[in-house]
Amino acid sequence: MSNVDLVRAAFGAYLAQDRAAIDRLLAEDFVFTSPQDDHIGKAAFLEICFPTADRLRSQEILDAVALDGEQVFVRYEYELKTGERHRNVEVMTVRDGRLAETQVYFGGRFPQG
Repeated sequence: MSNVDLVRAAFGAYLAQDRAAIDRLLAEDFVFTSPQDDHIGKAAFLEICFPTADRLRSQEILDAVALDGEQVFVRYEYELKTGERHRNVEVMTVRDGRLAETQVYFGGRFPQG
């Protein structure tokens, strides 16, 4: 599985809320950072962030590009059940076939076009 494929699988596991799948994809020392979460570990990510997919109506990966041998750039758009649409960017690091780090950069509301 390529690093881009692994990242796409992680997004799929999130949307499906497939805890077993995401657990296999995340390294034990996984670190997650976003404007709301500062370098939290795997256990905190699974408790706080992973269970939030139920607020989404849809999510689409717009770009998933390998930057180098470890990092993947992902830009995606999602729609909340409230109708609000947003775009975010993530830089995800893959090591030894598992997701080792995610850095999330929040975008603002994105108008429907």
